[in-house]
Amino acid sequence: MESSKKKKTAIEPTREQDYPEWYQQVIKAADLAENSPVRGCMVIKPWGYSLWENIQQNMDKMFKDTGHTNAYFPLFIPVSYLEKEAEHVEGFAKECAVVTHSRLVPGEDGKLVPASPLEEPLIVRPTSETIIGEMYARWVQSYRDLPILINQWANVVRWEMRTRLFLRTAEFLWQEGHTAHATEAEAVEETEKMLEVYRVFAEEYMAMPVITGLKTEGEKFPGAVNTYCIEAMMQDRKALQAGTSHFLGQNFSKASGIKFLSESGVQEYAWTTSWGTSTRLIGGMIMTHSDDDGLVLPPRLAPLHVIILPVLHDESAKNSVLEYCESLKKEIAAKTYAGREVRVDIDKRDLRGGEKMWGWVKKGVPLRVEVGPRDIAKDSLFVARRDTGEKKPVSREEFVANLPALLQEIQDNLFARAKKYRDENSAEITNKEDFYAYFTPKNEKKPEMHGGFAFADYDGSEEVEDMLRKDLKVTVRCIPLEGGKPKGDKCIFTGNPAKYRAVFAKSY
Repeated sequence: MESSKKKKTAIEPTREQDYPEWYQQVIKAADLAENSPVRGCMVIKPWGYSLWENIQQNMDKMFKDTGHTNAYFPLFIPVSYLEKEAEHVEGFAKECAVVTHSRLVPGEDGKLVPASPLEEPLIVRPTSETIIGEMYARWVQSYRDLPILINQWANVVRWEMRTRLFLRTAEFLWQEGHTAHATEAEAVEETEKMLEVYRVFAEEYMAMPVITGLKTEGEKFPGAVNTYCIEAMMQDRKALQAGTSHFLGQNFSKASGIKFLSESGVQEYAWTTSWGTSTRLIGGMIMTHSDDDGLVLPPRLAPLHVIILPVLHDESAKNSVLEYCESLKKEIAAKTYAGREVRVDIDKRDLRGGEKMWGWVKKGVPLRVEVGPRDIAKDSLFVARRDTGEKKPVSREEFVANLPALLQEIQDNLFARAKKYRDENSAEITNKEDFYAYFTPKNEKKPEMHGGFAFADYDGSEEVEDMLRKDLKVTVRCIPLEGGKPKGDKCIFTGNPAKYRAVFAKSY
């Protein structure tokens, strides 16, 4: 992490001083979101929602390119549906919000009170496997009805006690894919395919390097046979689970009765999957790339690629400067980057130049372009990169011609920088003593600024996972799909035969 002592920064405290508070202040300074009057919920403001729209648009295209279509299912789920799958109800029971009445009427003291109890309580959707399974059971009779490849963009509610904007809120936005297949092999292929979609999106759009892997029995989705995930390292060296893809086997099909007549004339249960990502991705982007001056955005997802800042000190030159900026905006907007129009705007607000400039620094726009009378005389622009802080004059012709390549250079630099940080803060550990030392704070005033990703051999037991969770607040993030076989013979914690080489970390 860069030193915070070199210059005065826009965000206080800095990452080194108080990382959790720095995160909140970056969100505030960029005007992304704020806490709502409803405890644990957030209001996503226009700049933050633009990020989510860009995530949606790009990811939705990837889903459709892999054969999926969108649909929508109810927000409310009967309690009896959740009870059909035992592991599932146990896994989500503590997080459920429950609707028990349908009407409000004035009470004796004039205050509104619930009036009509429902015949059956309804759960506010924490996830949709059970309600979608009920519908699939109606839609599937024959192998010809399969596969079903559906995604929905929706909101869900999980009654979290400790919340943090974007990372963990009681209500959040997400997508959830749900598919049904005639064979186990098809469902497994689907699970792995969607994991790869998430990896590509995280790395190529978010510029966030991830490890793809398999969750352990203790960490997998309730009711799944296998859960796959993408795990990323944030700048406080904690892990963020950024997306999951679940192979559900026939568990939910049996619970919901998704049966079909096979090609050979035999009644069989379908094989199902589910997979999802959420507005947590925005939190991941913030913590992967941002610095002590504020938000830093990868160009492929930034609401704006270029902000033009007219320098309007001289009232007599105001019209000519604005005309020049408008013509520059049109020229930039005619360019394309990553298959889409370059997004550009002019900030014409009557603000001091420094205030205006810092506002856009904190919002994370990849490129700032200042234009004043002297620049116009030279047909030149003063260009600043958000990722490196580099500022220099560039001819208008050169800037416009090279703009797509420059945006990709910023995108690539952000990915390379994040990957370098992750690699420098990962360690191969071969004994329990070193493992515990790795995750033990050296400075009690900054307990979060230590550790990282630890790769170690272990026996796969839940006893080890429980011990590490209790002693160090460390969990097995995943068993990497590449490099998940143990390097030695024995578990470094128990001395038992090693089953996996796993990634361990503290996490969000």
